[in-house]
Amino acid sequence: MYAFTYERPKSVEEAVNLLKKSGEAKLLAGGQTLLPAMKLRLASPGTIVDLSKVAGLSGVKRDGNDIVIGAMTKHVDVMNSAEVQKSIPALAHLVSVLGDPAVRNRGTIGGSLANNDPSADYPAAVLALNATVQTNKRKIAADDFFKGLFETALAGDEIIEAVRFPVPEKAGYEKFRNPASRFALVGVFVAKGKDGARVAVTGAGESGVFRVKEMEAALGKDFSAKAIEGIKVPAKGMIADLHGTAEYRAHLIGVLARRALAAAK
Repeated sequence: MYAFTYERPKSVEEAVNLLKKSGEAKLLAGGQTLLPAMKLRLASPGTIVDLSKVAGLSGVKRDGNDIVIGAMTKHVDVMNSAEVQKSIPALAHLVSVLGDPAVRNRGTIGGSLANNDPSADYPAAVLALNATVQTNKRKIAADDFFKGLFETALAGDEIIEAVRFPVPEKAGYEKFRNPASRFALVGVFVAKGKDGARVAVTGAGESGVFRVKEMEAALGKDFSAKAIEGIKVPAKGMIADLHGTAEYRAHLIGVLARRALAAAK
């Protein structure tokens, strides 16, 4: 490690002021990405702003037809929430296959979304469920939030406060995970809501999470695995690495989408 300034604000306003004060400050939520990066000297922020004592950023609640999850809510609390299990069981399932027990007990939904790892699970749920990311400044629609690998619409002094998930009619999530990292080699979240069907893919795209519009059009008429049997996702734009070729990942999208549809409830 190296020398840095550690701050522990008690309000969002105080945290924002600290971010503005230091151009090299980084927010600390669960620390599952930032701390390892600092240990490996891949990140060297001059100031760490720890959000763990900021009031009002944790918890799960039902608000009308939405499930609202505070940004500092730990993965394990989302997974174990009776409201999430009842209203969006696919989201509870997604968290149950996210990382390992250590990660689930420390990581937070807001930290995961702000980091926007291309193989993370939560982005697929946010995009497929057409969720809204609420910050200290505004509300950002899912389609506008993700901007590419590790990039989001968040400004430098913007902090995620909560994520609002509309309760779907049906939803399902399936992923093929790397056995070592538990990250998604490919993950597919399908959802049927009042505005139609949405299909979001994580782990496969060179630009991060994305939607499969051709599948969505077919599922809008028939929300079943049979409806997308003949749809093939092009390999162009898919990640190719030692874990799998672009063609392999493209093939997995169809396989996992059909499995997610079969399991959707």
